[in-house]
Amino acid sequence: MAEKKVSILKAFKTIIWPRRKLVLMGLLLIVISKAASFVAPVSLRYFLDDIVPNKDYDFLKVLVIVVVLSFFVQGIMSFLLTKVLSIQAQFMISELRAQVQKKVLALPIRFFDNTKSGGLVSRIMSDVEGVRNLIGTGLVQLVGGTITAVVSLILLLRISPTMTLLTFVPLLLFAFIALKAFKIIRPVFRERGKINAEVKGRLTETLGGIRVIKGFNAEAQEAKVFEDGVDKLYQNVKKSLTATAVMTSSSTFLLGLATTGIMMGFGGYKMMNGELTTGEYFEFTFLLALMVAPIVQMSNIGSQLTEALAGLDRTEELMNQMSEADEKDRTVHLSELKGKMVFDQVSFAYEEGKAVLHDINFTAKSGDVIALVGSSGSGKSTIAGLAASFLNPGSGTITIDGNDLSRVDLTSFRQFLGVVLQDDFLFEGTIRENILFPRPNAGEAALLQTVKAAYVDEFTDRFEDGLDTLIGERGVKLSGGQRQRIAIARAILADPKILILDEATSNLDTESEALIQKSLATLTEGRTTFVIAHRLSTIRKADQILVIENGRIAEQGTHDQLIAEEGRYYNLFTYQARI
Repeated sequence: MAEKKVSILKAFKTIIWPRRKLVLMGLLLIVISKAASFVAPVSLRYFLDDIVPNKDYDFLKVLVIVVVLSFFVQGIMSFLLTKVLSIQAQFMISELRAQVQKKVLALPIRFFDNTKSGGLVSRIMSDVEGVRNLIGTGLVQLVGGTITAVVSLILLLRISPTMTLLTFVPLLLFAFIALKAFKIIRPVFRERGKINAEVKGRLTETLGGIRVIKGFNAEAQEAKVFEDGVDKLYQNVKKSLTATAVMTSSSTFLLGLATTGIMMGFGGYKMMNGELTTGEYFEFTFLLALMVAPIVQMSNIGSQLTEALAGLDRTEELMNQMSEADEKDRTVHLSELKGKMVFDQVSFAYEEGKAVLHDINFTAKSGDVIALVGSSGSGKSTIAGLAASFLNPGSGTITIDGNDLSRVDLTSFRQFLGVVLQDDFLFEGTIRENILFPRPNAGEAALLQTVKAAYVDEFTDRFEDGLDTLIGERGVKLSGGQRQRIAIARAILADPKILILDEATSNLDTESEALIQKSLATLTEGRTTFVIAHRLSTIRKADQILVIENGRIAEQGTHDQLIAEEGRYYNLFTYQARI
């Protein structure tokens, strides 16, 4: 119950209160509409008891005009409600999606390591969808319907207090059942959002890895995984439908009992005894319908609001995640960078108690090329992640130009950072757009110079559209070597002071690798560079080579020094030279 109050207060504070003028306008429109809806039932008494028996034609004309005008007003109000509130609600959804996406982009790398991208897509696109009912017609109809029910009740009591109280008992019973059902439905809706995110996340992965799936003949296996997820979603929906069915069936019986059983039985009795006129009976019937309508709508609108609050819960949970900008200690802003980086007794663990780095110590002078070599899983990429401040040390310190990196504002630091990762991620679009990604406003001359430096022109010249060639999702239309050269060109154009090269030449053939090595020599000049490489022939000229084994620096020195020591590096290098 406490959780529900928090969410309602949060919804009121963040969604409704900033748009209070709009909501009040919506309420005013619906009050006018509901007021007009009382004209027809109230006029029935005069029509049946006065106009028809007395053949009052003049009164009939006036009454017909008033009734027609009341329906016209209701139509206009309905149009304005949709125009004002529904469109604003859709704008609010767009606005909220943009806020959530901005928040997600600001979250630290470790969050994405533990969260499926497809699930995040669901949270950004789907969870906020139902929130439209908090400002759209759902909430306004609920409030307006409540006003209608109260006014109807007052008018009903004026006609016949006894009959009103008798019909009100089953309505109260239905309201009690509905409230109980909503308590059951809300956690079900919240769980549905999680399941939906999981199913969408897996589906996204499946479609993204379609070549792997087909390559291993695993279509049936993936179909079974998705089928299980869909069945889990079905079981959740079944729970909510059961609760909804309870409300529907109870409303059918209880509302039928109130409107038909009591009305016909007790109302007929009072008419036969002369205590109720025909006009009053029909007026009572129509007013009761006006009072019952909001209660019937409650199951539908209540479900919508419950779903909206469940979505808001999940959105709020995401928005409450600590982003990189929330780290209050990061008060040092870098206006320039030389690039000297020092690791001092740095240890790191992805999971508590399971350290992957132990007491890492080295100094990368400005302009140095630091090569990280070692077996897979030894900790090379983790060191590079720490250097890029994608990760924070568990203990020890990393300094950049003498400043503790954990206290440096990340935006000011990363403006000097460039990365070429082993997974050479490219965006769907053209080759030109991908190279210009770090500097969208770079001139044509700078772009062409970069293209030439990374030898991208070696293959784009063969394409009909050249740099404007569409490359498909993740660059699927290009070879691995072509994708990697575009990634390198992107880094060259960024002109960083600190460069991270994670297997930057792993997907290149021998000829292309030779060309790229020349461009990398130019790229790394004057820049502090961290190179992760399995091909040891590519790092012979590195200023410092760190051999990482089991999260520790096993050997450290230049290529010649390490070869002379005939240790682990010597064994790796001579082994590769023989194959």
